[in-house]
Amino acid sequence: MDLSHARALSAQAFAGDPVTLARDLLGAVLVRVLPGGERLAARIVETEGYDCPRDPSCYVVARLPGAAASMAGPPGRVYYHVAYDQPLLNIVCRPEGVQAAVLIRAAEPLAGEERMRERRPVKRRLDLTNGPAKLVTALHLGPELRGQPVDGPDFYLVPGDPLPDGDVTTTARVGLRRGAALPWRFLISGNPWVSAGKPSA
Repeated sequence: MDLSHARALSAQAFAGDPVTLARDLLGAVLVRVLPGGERLAARIVETEGYDCPRDPSCYVVARLPGAAASMAGPPGRVYYHVAYDQPLLNIVCRPEGVQAAVLIRAAEPLAGEERMRERRPVKRRLDLTNGPAKLVTALHLGPELRGQPVDGPDFYLVPGDPLPDGDVTTTARVGLRRGAALPWRFLISGNPWVSAGKPSA
């Protein structure tokens, strides 16, 4: 796959419905450019949508310092936060002023795996990026990206080939009490890099 920056998704592409975007991001590639120019890349295989105007799970947003402002920021910005000591990568969606985001839950390494292992020295290859905090650590994503556009020089997304509905599994999201039954988690069916998280309902 061509990982050139010229093909990156624009930040404005995230101005729409986060649930639709979560499904459409399956197969897209996360690219992290390290100092010196080396690229790390991983294909998105699992996502979740969060749309606070209609999402009961968003009651927790008020409890997280800075979360409300970050999730209501301009679309296509990185919303990086830590929950239960685990760093998470979200991408802000909808027009500015509306709290909504897509959580990237798992990815399949494509380039720079040796550098990923420097941050996550795992025995089992699948454990490198098969979870939301794992992929953040492996791809060298840190709080310095908070609020940055997803079409920047250091981090961007390259669109993948569209996936037919038959290749996508939809479930409830993971680890929720409110809004637990909403079918807003999407994964590439049968992909071994999908996380082991169990749907809330």
